[in-house]
Amino acid sequence: MLKTLRADFNIIFDRDPAARNWLEVLFCYPGLQALVLHRLAHWLYVLGIPFIPRLISHIARFLTGIEIHPGATIGKSVFIDHGMGVVIGETAIIGDFALIYQGVTLGGTGKESGKRHPTVGENVVVGAGAKVLGNLLIGNNVRIGAGSVVLRDVPSDCTVVGIPGRIVYRSGVRVNPLEHGSLPDSEAVVIRSLLDRIESLEQQVKSLIPQASATLTSVPNSPSAFPTLNQTSNVAVAEKTQVATTACQLTDKAIQEFFDGSGI
Repeated sequence: MLKTLRADFNIIFDRDPAARNWLEVLFCYPGLQALVLHRLAHWLYVLGIPFIPRLISHIARFLTGIEIHPGATIGKSVFIDHGMGVVIGETAIIGDFALIYQGVTLGGTGKESGKRHPTVGENVVVGAGAKVLGNLLIGNNVRIGAGSVVLRDVPSDCTVVGIPGRIVYRSGVRVNPLEHGSLPDSEAVVIRSLLDRIESLEQQVKSLIPQASATLTSVPNSPSAFPTLNQTSNVAVAEKTQVATTACQLTDKAIQEFFDGSGI
């Protein structure tokens, strides 16, 4: 246990640039304090001692704001950064070198018995506020974006974002765990593709306007000949012109601010 606690202590200096000295880390990092108390509670839980492990877990929750069930299995060199609001269920398993931010829930669904919480692999980054629910398997080197809700298994070397969580990136290359802020925005990509399609359709509508005007000039102007046709064609051209001049463009300020991030 002491070797594991030493690894938990040392990983903080690798993962957090704000960690300046061992005294500050020991007394001012609730993630480390919660892990120390959890490893004691888990040891007693495995021995089958009743009540005391849950009491230690409850005290840790009161002191740190991090709730870890004594039955949860946590590997070495795990770093819970800030940690307020983190909940880790009884049958959850967390691999080595995982990085967990505040507000994360590794929980279950319903009242099923047995294995009902996630299994998280090694080198996994779980962003702030993310929820991983159910008996899921999260592979190694996975990044889960902040605020995501993961309800399905995730293969190794993937990035997951959104509600529900969607895989937006696959790679066999190990990623820097601290670059969780550069995750892609899948919703913005979809909106961009839709706007590109709209712009293409607008260009097609504009190209149809000269053709409609040429057709009108070739039709006899006598009202008695084709009054309904002339009126209908004029209305159609006016509507197309209005659509072409008032429709949304990619250069609109609000849309551009959205893609730049300043309008969100």
